Amino acid sequence: MEKTIRTIPAHKHIALVAHDNCKPELVRWVKENKDKLQRHFLYATGTTGSILSKETGLAIKSLISGPMGGDQQLGALISEGKIDVLVFFWDPLNAVPHDPDVKALLRIASVWNIPVATNRASAKFLFESNLMEQEVDIEVPDYEAYLAKRT
Repeated sequence: MEKTIRTIPAHKHIALVAHDNCKPELVRWVKENKDKLQRHFLYATGTTGSILSKETGLAIKSLISGPMGGDQQLGALISEGKIDVLVFFWDPLNAVPHDPDVKALLRIASVWNIPVATNRASAKFLFESNLMEQEVDIEVPDYEAYLAKRT
């Protein structure tokens, strides 16, 4: 598929997600990075968003719970270019009932070439980057060109 450029703004739209076993770790990470995160627009799946808002006081747009469709909501926002970064502390050692949704979310983040952090180390590397505070051009699928060829 052909590529085009999408500019990720300096004030990013960041999705925060965590499996149940990883929620305490994400809360700790968000508290440690609160100053950086509050300069951006934050989204989260339902339960995670509620916990993070309560524990940190950050303004977070909560979607529905991941197993109830929140992962798919985030995937749709990513494909629409409305999410710029995904922080998803997922538990690779425990299967979850909505595992296909989790894989689909990680897949769509890769398709649309957005930065993804899946644990504390990758989140640290990502958020320590000076690119988090700048506009950044990324290559994304040129869906318009794709559709034009199909008609």
